[in-house]
Amino acid sequence: MPYDLYVVTDAKLKIGLTHQQIAKKALAGGADVIQLRDKAMTGRELFNTACKIREITRNAGTLFIVNDRIDIAIASGADGVHLGQDDLPLCEARQIVPEDFIIGVSVGSVAEAVNAEAGGADYVAVSPVFGTGTKPDAGPGHGTTLITAIKQNISIPVIGIGGIQKENIREVLVAGADGVAVISAIINSDDIVKTTQEFKSLIRHNKQTSL
Repeated sequence: MPYDLYVVTDAKLKIGLTHQQIAKKALAGGADVIQLRDKAMTGRELFNTACKIREITRNAGTLFIVNDRIDIAIASGADGVHLGQDDLPLCEARQIVPEDFIIGVSVGSVAEAVNAEAGGADYVAVSPVFGTGTKPDAGPGHGTTLITAIKQNISIPVIGIGGIQKENIREVLVAGADGVAVISAIINSDDIVKTTQEFKSLIRHNKQTSL
């Protein structure tokens, strides 16, 4: 499954649009993966939203990942869950999910990436690559050199996330990232569909020219 363009929904960044509306627009622009992330919703609200996005992504033939909440991911029929270093440990998570369930893990070092692969992660997300206001608690950016170092030590896909813009996406891909995860640069744009298309075009171009 391609992880080229991984869009994380955030309804707080786009007043007037729901998570599912953001997902529809991103998918119309060519997103390969949609992740639902919302720290404020109740469990019931998150489940209802996840079920709606599951239907949208199923119709589009794309992957749907739920952030943090493994229970919501399983109950809604999502393709997988994305876990942070402080979430349910990977080894325990792997024991309670279906066999083909995708588990992604946020990492901030080579050691964390190696441990994630050993524990059964399907991909890792280097977070944050650059400084970002979307996750104020994420700390300063690790830079693209960490992406290169991680790629040299694991075989599963590596995704860059955090502060990624059209202007720096080439740097991330040249460093070895298999894909990029984007939040504010797409969601805050005036035209989500068009901006997603532009990101997808840049990814394709830079991957082709780096072959």
